[in-house]
Amino acid sequence: MSTLFLLFIVVSAIAVLLFLVLKLKISAFISLLLTSVYVGILAGMPLNEIAGSIQNGMGGTLGFVATVVGLGAIFGQMLESSGGAESLAHSLIKKFGQDKAPWAMVITGFIVAIPVFLDVGFIILVPIIYALSRDTKKSLLYYGIPLLAGLAVTHSFIPPTPGPVAVADIINAQLGWVILFGIILGFPVAVIAGPVWGKIISRKINIQPPIELVEKMDASKNKGEKLPSFRLIALLIGIPMLLILMNTLIGVLVDKEIVKESLTTDIIEFLGHPFSALIIATLLAIYFLCIKRGMPKQKILDLSTKALGPAGIIILITGAGGVLKQILVDSGIGEILAKSIAGSPMPPILLAWLLAAIVRITQGSATVAMITAAGIMAPVLTEIGLNDPQRALVVLAIASGATILSHVNDSGFWLVGKYFGMNEKQTLRSWTVMETIIALCGLILTLLASLFV
Repeated sequence: MSTLFLLFIVVSAIAVLLFLVLKLKISAFISLLLTSVYVGILAGMPLNEIAGSIQNGMGGTLGFVATVVGLGAIFGQMLESSGGAESLAHSLIKKFGQDKAPWAMVITGFIVAIPVFLDVGFIILVPIIYALSRDTKKSLLYYGIPLLAGLAVTHSFIPPTPGPVAVADIINAQLGWVILFGIILGFPVAVIAGPVWGKIISRKINIQPPIELVEKMDASKNKGEKLPSFRLIALLIGIPMLLILMNTLIGVLVDKEIVKESLTTDIIEFLGHPFSALIIATLLAIYFLCIKRGMPKQKILDLSTKALGPAGIIILITGAGGVLKQILVDSGIGEILAKSIAGSPMPPILLAWLLAAIVRITQGSATVAMITAAGIMAPVLTEIGLNDPQRALVVLAIASGATILSHVNDSGFWLVGKYFGMNEKQTLRSWTVMETIIALCGLILTLLASLFV
């Protein structure tokens, strides 16, 4: 198989995927499966082997992703339903003061989006943005862009949110390293795209909160329910991340023979496995945020069931991305592609970013962009032989590329425009530029970090 024909297969596969999603309006799950079959046929795989690759790719991917995303979704639902997100926001605003409220909002978004989906976190917290804007007479964007930047960066960069979990599993990157680099590199990105950009754009676009929404907010305010404490919410969110990071640290120390393997290290590694860490966090959230606060058991069950609805869609799309990866591996395309890239001056991080960015700009969905880029890059990275920290940086590069240039084909574009009362031009100048800043800063920082790992 020549390199030219190989490139044709990869490029045409992306074109087929985009045609199925955009033109024929076929769901991303089915489109990714059909694209995988197309790649297998073009690569000359026997039909029975294609079917086997589909089964292996789907099963191998979902075993990990379904568990992590499912537990993360239930954990996030408990946080959302208890008022934990609002508690974080109010506490941080009180600590920072109204003058530095944009910093409080970027930190709130950064923390809240760890267990809660971006759109849900935004809808929960937007009344606080309305209140700040109303009280200070400043543009909604002065506070809204920092909140959105914090939400967007964490949603893309830091597990257990579905995107980085899925990409990490497909390209075989350790979640501990992804969390570590996601925090270290993600927060500066959120600051640049949030308080810095928010201050600039709010001077050019003065948007005031819709009066009718502010009145509704005031009417529904303080219904007598006490919010959980800031410390409790921060502790619940921090526990699974700390356990996973400890697992990664102990693994490195044991591998380098700095620490001897023992029952203690085995227990730490078990507790720090994403499954164990999220089971612990979810059970603690159910107890402290639901049972202890008098929530009926049936309601807790209903909330858990409700949380798995949107999670199921992401899980299936991720499985289909695993199928694409498996087809590329089994057909031998991955190995040939890796050898071609190995002799190329383009770093894998830049290639991964470009693949994600192209799919994102064309079809709008960040999830589909991340899964597609991960599926193509997985066999390449296996052949190149990157270490765990380097693979984690590739995850962040893919996440950054999949964030770029949110426009009219992205549901987030319309959600932000609607809640902030902006027209399309204003949304492009504010939200779209913010997303692009995240993508470009994410790429620059991952490239710089790759020089040291």
